[in-house]
Amino acid sequence: MLRLGRYVARQLGPGDVLALVGELGAGKTTFVKGLAAGLGIDSDAVASPTFGLVHQYGGGEIPLVHADLYRLTSRAEAEAAGIGDLLHDPESIVAVEWPWHARGLLPRHAVWLEFSLVGEPLGSEGRSVVQVLAPA
Repeated sequence: MLRLGRYVARQLGPGDVLALVGELGAGKTTFVKGLAAGLGIDSDAVASPTFGLVHQYGGGEIPLVHADLYRLTSRAEAEAAGIGDLLHDPESIVAVEWPWHARGLLPRHAVWLEFSLVGEPLGSEGRSVVQVLAPA
């Protein structure tokens, strides 16, 4: 996932939004670490923002916003947390884990990436498969 994230980062620009869908341990945060590395951001600083909802990373070519909406239960909570504004940041690349509660807030150009586990979850032999659902 790190390598894929680094590659994808080179294809993105300011204002791009990625909606990351998949079960726990499928590689979403690892993918975001790769995005950070591909943007010249210290990937060791990237952690799942489950409890803080949002982490913002600078110091690279383009700022990276990483949101994890796992704990939210409604679109209203996402709006109250200011997620709508973050999703339309024209200067950053935005990656959103568990985006369902922000679905109505996501820009139409958001690219959905679905992560699926193949093999043992979190095991050394386990692998993730990514399906890209791009806007028309």
